[in-house]
Amino acid sequence: MNQNRQGERRGDRAVLIAVEFSAQRSASTRAGRLASPLRTAAQARDAAAVRAEDDAAETGAGPPAPSTSLDLQASLEEFRELVISAGGDIAAEIIQRRPKPDPATLIGSGKVEEIAGVAASVGADVALFNYNLTPTQLRNLEDALPCRVVDRTQLILDIFARHARTREGQLQVETAQLEYMLPRLTGRGKAMSQLGGGIGTRGPGETQLETDRRRIQRRLLHLKEELESVRRVRTQQRQRRESVPVPAVALVGYTNAGKSTLFNRLTQGGVLESSRMFATLDPKLKAMLLPSRRKILLSDTVGFIRDLPHTLVTSFRATLEEVQKAEVLVHVQDASSEMRDEHKAEVEKVLDELGVLGKPRIEVLNKIDLLTNDQQESLAASEMVAVSAKQGLGIETLLARIDESLVADPVIEQSFEIPQSEGTALAALGAGAVIREREFVGNLVRMTVAGPASLLGRYREFKVS
Repeated sequence: MNQNRQGERRGDRAVLIAVEFSAQRSASTRAGRLASPLRTAAQARDAAAVRAEDDAAETGAGPPAPSTSLDLQASLEEFRELVISAGGDIAAEIIQRRPKPDPATLIGSGKVEEIAGVAASVGADVALFNYNLTPTQLRNLEDALPCRVVDRTQLILDIFARHARTREGQLQVETAQLEYMLPRLTGRGKAMSQLGGGIGTRGPGETQLETDRRRIQRRLLHLKEELESVRRVRTQQRQRRESVPVPAVALVGYTNAGKSTLFNRLTQGGVLESSRMFATLDPKLKAMLLPSRRKILLSDTVGFIRDLPHTLVTSFRATLEEVQKAEVLVHVQDASSEMRDEHKAEVEKVLDELGVLGKPRIEVLNKIDLLTNDQQESLAASEMVAVSAKQGLGIETLLARIDESLVADPVIEQSFEIPQSEGTALAALGAGAVIREREFVGNLVRMTVAGPASLLGRYREFKVS
């Protein structure tokens, strides 16, 4: 596993390269700058300025101004967090703006020379690109720079490798790493040169590059067989759970939105809470009781991120099945983030890829303790649930909303007349349902209760018409 890790060792000095292409200024820069109850007037003016620049560029009224929008700054801040989570030491940052990517180096030969000088002057161990590099671009940059070159996907894979604790998580990460590595194997030197046809050039029949590819493909096949075995075990466990009508609810959201903190607040589950990205990789499930006394299984899942590598979505298929099988999704968002709308769109993109975008979904704004009073008041008119998992604010409202959203095992109200000698039935209804009324008449207990249909159905013999 460790031999296949593509990321950085702790303490590596890194040069960060953030790239923005004016021709690819996404529609989200224009359409995503819609009014938000949490966006300040100053930010709205910035958004209007960005739209004006885009309109001017498209109509020919003037050249497109260099983008200093919140998009680039927020993207760079997120990139810094990724580097810190990978254990890197940021030595320098370089921003490159171009009309479009350079096919050979992504950033252009002049910028490559500048980065080479900066990397040499600061003694950098690695150059980190906030962009995904093609195999050709990666090879050319490694040839030109005096340090290793790592792109965004490779960096995320390294963080996943650092945080994988269970055997399943390690298998999934290694699978994603090898699938990323396979098309990026490049041959250098005589050991990997193609075989010639003259005297002294004949070899064993295949190049070292071909041998490496074959070895990786064999390893991938073995990993996928192991993951399929894990998936079968998880399916069997889920089938056993489904034999008892306990609905599942999954927490989903952007990385570092506070899902694990909320999970702990709801379940006292004791999972790791960290400000680092992707602190949670292995799914956690824990049973809990709702206000209606219904039992549910709550799961904490891996956080999503912008441009989440497809290999990770594929490799973590077994883990993400918990999301696919959940009856209700709780989409946790960071209310204090200026990029909340963009983060929401990225999460919905992954949910769509998983085929669960149509599931019942509760929108939760977390970290409201970081907002001003005016911002908190502006949330009152929205349909979203505002909470602070850290301080326990809004938790009762969230639990009530989950209760309302569940369709399986609905809450019903019934009246019973139960002999006092039936202590088991009385104890079960008292523990699993909400008692609305209770009256003792002779040796009978007359009671009206509200609770899960599956529970009340067990004692239909005592039901009062």
